[in-house]
Amino acid sequence: MTGPVLAVDQGTSGTKALVICPERGVIGSASAPVRPRYGPGGLVEADPAELLGSVVDAGTRALADAGEPVVAVGLANQGETVLAWDPDTGRPLTDAIVWQDRRAAGVCAELAGREEELKELTGLPLDPYFAAPKMAWIRRELTREGTVTTSDSWLVHQLTGAFVTDAATAGRTQLLDLDRVAWSPAALDIFGLGGERLPSVVDAAGVFGTTTAFGPELPLTGLLVDQQAALLAQSALAPDAAKCTYGTGAFLLARTGSVPRRSSTGLVSCVAWRLGGHTSYCLDGQVYTAASAVNWLTGLKVISGPADLDPVGGSVPDSGGVTFVPALAGLAAPWWRGDLRGSVTGLSLDTTAGHLVRALCEGIAAQVVELAEAVAADLGARPAVLRVDGGLTRSALLMQTQADLLQRPVEVSALPDVTALGVGAVARLGLDPGLPLQQAVPDWKPAAVYEPRIGPGEAAERLAGFRAAVATLLERS
Repeated sequence: MTGPVLAVDQGTSGTKALVICPERGVIGSASAPVRPRYGPGGLVEADPAELLGSVVDAGTRALADAGEPVVAVGLANQGETVLAWDPDTGRPLTDAIVWQDRRAAGVCAELAGREEELKELTGLPLDPYFAAPKMAWIRRELTREGTVTTSDSWLVHQLTGAFVTDAATAGRTQLLDLDRVAWSPAALDIFGLGGERLPSVVDAAGVFGTTTAFGPELPLTGLLVDQQAALLAQSALAPDAAKCTYGTGAFLLARTGSVPRRSSTGLVSCVAWRLGGHTSYCLDGQVYTAASAVNWLTGLKVISGPADLDPVGGSVPDSGGVTFVPALAGLAAPWWRGDLRGSVTGLSLDTTAGHLVRALCEGIAAQVVELAEAVAADLGARPAVLRVDGGLTRSALLMQTQADLLQRPVEVSALPDVTALGVGAVARLGLDPGLPLQQAVPDWKPAAVYEPRIGPGEAAERLAGFRAAVATLLERS
């Protein structure tokens, strides 16, 4: 069966929906906002009804924009966001605890002695970022009722009545046996979740039910966690390529093939996707604050929004000695110190908004370099090129800074919304299992390529300044 598909990406700050035609590309699009709530103690929550409403609203309006029918739906999700809900009625029993939420830090501290066991079982370090600590926290602090799952299972249940999660999303919980790609009884017991009713772990592509949420009855045929969907869409299938998505956070992924590679450098080893019963794996590194750090500067009135990064940052030739470690929600890979907070050093009376902007761009880019270096240490070779997507790739200043510090070309995707494009590809595969993967994904066409403009010596010097600032934070904690 051929024809357009509806691809929906339910993200942290909004939901994007595309209608994708195999021949004509994107023929309809829409978006709907989501407004997470931030509070003391690391609280980050979202209203489940708003998540579902944004999916239905964006999807319905994308269909109206396309003005023609589709044959299937694909859904991408946030990954580590969780909630408790009634499996009989579908009614949420808690708010959605967003992936950035840090309130499960106490759970992780109690289980610190089991971290190596969990890393070997699941590929993931012990951190509140992942779903299982949040699930355990919900059970301790909020409710023992219903079922507790990642947000995708609730959304799919609301849309179709099915109770499933795709293998890549399951791999973000710290409850999945990485080698068997099945729920781990040992991991469940460690988190005190042994009696939980869990969704079935399914391939990314298949027929998972039907929905009338967008109007006509449509099969749901694609499910994939957001960053892996972006990896798929960018065709970063070769071992010498990696992708980084610059959204609320920044997320670098590199494929490792059909065998999981446990990281020795602090990266996450996880499922990239499972298709036709065959699992592909990847290494994954995270920067918790990217666009959210830009929003922080905006809230302080340093800039008026992301569009100011280039004109304001371009008003000065360099950061003027300012170093910004944008650990506003802690440091993720490869440090895994969610308790740390950011720092801005080297301020003087002549520091301007431009210096702060440049220092922020360097801080984001330097963290991505640390992730790329960790990939190189684990795989034995540095990525030859970094393929990038996400809203912050519109900043030429950030992208040039990234190429300079990485000392590698940075290719910016010509196709916006690559997460939706990736889940649209698996939705097509769910309809047509015989379709080759390379034909399902869009052709890779960079809109811009940033080459390094500085030499390795200057890059090393600038990175050394950032690393020294991180070392100071680590020493003080």
